[in-house]
Amino acid sequence: MFRLVSHPTRRVVYGSHSNFLRKGLLLGHSFSTDQASTAEDLNDSDPKAAASSKAPVRSKDAALKPNEVVRELDRHIVGQNEAKKAVAIALRNRWRRRKLPEHHRKEITPRNVLMIGPTGCGKTEIARRMANLDDSPFLKVEATKFTEVGYHGRDVDSIIRDLMDISFQLTKKIHMERVRSVAIERTESKILDILAGPSTPAVVTEDEDDDGESVPESKNVKSLQDIKSNTRAKFSGLFKAGLLDDQEIVVEVPAEYLDKSGNNPGQVFAMGNLDSSNVSPNMTSAVMNLFSGKGGKENKKRKKMKISDAKVLLEEIETDILLENVDLKAEALQRAEESGIVFLDEIDKICSAKDAYRSGADASAEGVQRDLLPLVEGTVINTKYGNVKTDYILFIGSGAFHQCKPADMLPELQGRLPIRVELSALTEENLYQILTEPEANLVVQQKQLVGTEGVELVVEEGALREIARVAALLNKTVENIGARRLHTVMERIMEEISYDCAEMEEGSQVKVSKEMVEERLKDFIKNPDLSRYIL
Repeated sequence: MFRLVSHPTRRVVYGSHSNFLRKGLLLGHSFSTDQASTAEDLNDSDPKAAASSKAPVRSKDAALKPNEVVRELDRHIVGQNEAKKAVAIALRNRWRRRKLPEHHRKEITPRNVLMIGPTGCGKTEIARRMANLDDSPFLKVEATKFTEVGYHGRDVDSIIRDLMDISFQLTKKIHMERVRSVAIERTESKILDILAGPSTPAVVTEDEDDDGESVPESKNVKSLQDIKSNTRAKFSGLFKAGLLDDQEIVVEVPAEYLDKSGNNPGQVFAMGNLDSSNVSPNMTSAVMNLFSGKGGKENKKRKKMKISDAKVLLEEIETDILLENVDLKAEALQRAEESGIVFLDEIDKICSAKDAYRSGADASAEGVQRDLLPLVEGTVINTKYGNVKTDYILFIGSGAFHQCKPADMLPELQGRLPIRVELSALTEENLYQILTEPEANLVVQQKQLVGTEGVELVVEEGALREIARVAALLNKTVENIGARRLHTVMERIMEEISYDCAEMEEGSQVKVSKEMVEERLKDFIKNPDLSRYIL
């Protein structure tokens, strides 16, 4: 007779004799306790090798060419070709610099850009879209948020600290994508082990029956393994199809992954110069268990949960295990130094006209400009990830400069923003193009919103032209807020339609004609009190 005894890594069949074990048989395969483990165990022992062998690595030569960057920006932004070209060249120059030898690379610094143009012409949108085109750490900040060092408020050094946070998260995300396929495979294997038992073969020994006669059971054991394999394959098919998501299983996971109180498991590293930003939960758990007197044993808990929830939790655990040997902090620091981009919006708000009356020192104006000088020129900022050199970080300034001129900035700061690009104000034709050309224009957005109610929205050509005309007129007569004016006009037209479409029958159609636009905006144009609609 045979007895099946569970083992953490395999099932072993024990009996009164061990002929099969002495012969080293493992269902037809040679077996030795001193041999190397299976491929899965090899992956466990070297997560880094497993990640690199199964996941594609993003090529550094995949940088977009300038004309490709401009084409991508054209999909979302109308006009402003000069600004798009300047940004595209700046991005490509980052890639070109990385291809140079070290002794040439350190001599080449980025050419910072200053974009000048009225509000609502696309300055911020260019920067926002640009951030999605490259795997570079990108930070957009408002210059008005900062104060001079020594005054209450945020100092400009926090810009680099925030950039490093973004760089670390970006680096971690890239590595998580690389090991994602391995983590998914391991997660599936663990859940199938819970449902159908471990997949590793059994070690077979010979036993005697009740009469004392030897009974060869190799065929029966092999048949048992075949049944088990078929069962596991069926469970695997159901699992991949999502048919088991609502079933509940009991999983054993480290305690810190189940902590719903919001406490940071890495607080133990807050002492001295250590910090928890690059400490994996597994390492955190081990150190915390040492302090709690558990001798370094991992504190695990058993929890009953749905398979859909267990997939997410186990995948997170496996990802952390695979990334334990990756120095995310060092890579993130290098990424921020070599590829970081900082977009300084509203930079005109921290400078004032030279002939303007000044009642005293302004802690959020010229003082901030003086603090920005070393940052843009190149200095070293201390962060929790290490010291960051800002010499090769690209800075892009942006401002409307309505009440002052770029020449009113400190001369030293002007010199550190050598490339100037002027963006033109939007015309009526530009506003019409904004309504029709971008992939996610305002008309498409409104059609999709109304379409969720089962109602079709049709906007006629004449209506689009009238909307653009009214928006351009209001920009001229009231206040020029650029493309943001289209939001105001469109919402006024769609107000009643958005209110009534929930009560309409499914399949209904609503047409927006030129006459409807004129009727809805008649009082809007004639009424001099437009403060309610001005953004």
